[in-house]
Amino acid sequence: MTAPHDTDVLVAGAGPTGSTLAADLLRRGVRVRVIDKATRAFQGSRAKGIQPRTQEVFEDLGVLHEAHAEGGPYPLAGLHLGPFTAPWRMQQRNRPTPDVPYPNILLLPQHRTDAILHRLLERHGLRIEYGAALETFEQDADGVTATLSTGERVRTGYLVGADGGASAVRAATGLGFVGETDDSDKTLIIDGTIDGLSRDRWHMWPGASAGACPLPHSDQFQVMIRLKPGEAPDLDHAALTGRFHALTGLKLRDITWTSVFRPNVRLVERYRAGRVLLAGDAAHVHTPAGAQGLNTGVQDAYNLGWKLGQVIAGSPDHLLDSYEAERLPIAAGVLGRSSELYRSLGRHRVAGLKRGDEERQLRLTYAGGPLAAGDAPATRTLRAGDRAPDAPCAAPGTSRLFDVFRGPHFTLLAFGPGATAALPGLTWPAEGAELHRYAVRDGRGIDRGHLTDASGRLSGIYGVDGDALILVRPDGYVAAVITSDWSASFATATAAYTPR
Repeated sequence: MTAPHDTDVLVAGAGPTGSTLAADLLRRGVRVRVIDKATRAFQGSRAKGIQPRTQEVFEDLGVLHEAHAEGGPYPLAGLHLGPFTAPWRMQQRNRPTPDVPYPNILLLPQHRTDAILHRLLERHGLRIEYGAALETFEQDADGVTATLSTGERVRTGYLVGADGGASAVRAATGLGFVGETDDSDKTLIIDGTIDGLSRDRWHMWPGASAGACPLPHSDQFQVMIRLKPGEAPDLDHAALTGRFHALTGLKLRDITWTSVFRPNVRLVERYRAGRVLLAGDAAHVHTPAGAQGLNTGVQDAYNLGWKLGQVIAGSPDHLLDSYEAERLPIAAGVLGRSSELYRSLGRHRVAGLKRGDEERQLRLTYAGGPLAAGDAPATRTLRAGDRAPDAPCAAPGTSRLFDVFRGPHFTLLAFGPGATAALPGLTWPAEGAELHRYAVRDGRGIDRGHLTDASGRLSGIYGVDGDALILVRPDGYVAAVITSDWSASFATATAAYTPR
């Protein structure tokens, strides 16, 4: 007889990935513990770019208003070329649209992102267990027994390694971490104050291989200094201050955090080993170019959270296999893009500074994966596996579709009289995530259970001309487009992720 579980999920790592996962699980009623080998929360700026798709995740979790209050827009770059400073726009400033409400990257130091997510966990009643590292674990058919550095043995249903590039969880699984680390290429990263430097530019000194990005709502900059090949880093504060003055003529002071970055580009061979799963930097590590690493980790967690919740509630175990199948190709593509940008920067090419749609992560899709067959029905604009866009609509208490999606539930939209008539009779289990059903209609009036699309924008954005059911997953991706044989097609489409 196996021991009862102390918790449903044990998360190793309290950074953005582990914290996002824990928050998503807690709102599903899943029992969670979060451990971290560090003695306190991370203190540095490190990953500082929050992409548009990640902002949508934060809105769903209810913390985007905090992120916007504590962050700010990316400034223009200021290229220091001898006595001249040339402005350069790295990020195109896009206007919000009905389908993309947050089109621009947000500048937010990582320690603030962590703090926002940690406050969310506290509101859910969870306390992060600092100073508790995972030492060993054993798994069987019914769960995982983990031994912590505190001496405690924890029996859990699942173990998730979100414990960074040097992941103890990944190392214990024996899974390969394929890629390369360039020890000859090192960059100093420093948080500090710089006297006499304007805060309306991301300052760059190409000839000195140095930069200084102003961190919002503070007097600090994140300073980056690329070392020469083979040069040993010296993190003594006086040495850093002297080096920065020699390169730029400016005084750097009040240093609060330092680190040494090496290009480390690696991808784990599998995301799952039985009841042990990997997420974030434990599964993939990137160059910092393009602000992709933190965002990819948060979206790993967002993909995994609802699947763990459903399997714990009784859905087929193979739903967890779709986590790797969907996320590993995304991580591989992101690794390639960030490495390409980093190589451009190394060659002092301005193209390496430019950022566009590919980095915003809004066009990432799971189409063609195990939950979204490539030959499945589609609309004029959307396939199963695509991001479900925002759209204007009228419903009690809201005027936009993202408000309808917000929460741990599935959402089913019925367009046209045939789909609307079928909507109430579709079968959905009582266990696991709820299904929220809405008939989309034109005309006036707001009734519960209906979304009013008086302008036709919702139908236009979703590319629907006639009768259709569109099922949206809890992570905001289209699960299915159904255009006929409503009950049977719905049952087939939902079999993979609903409890039996």
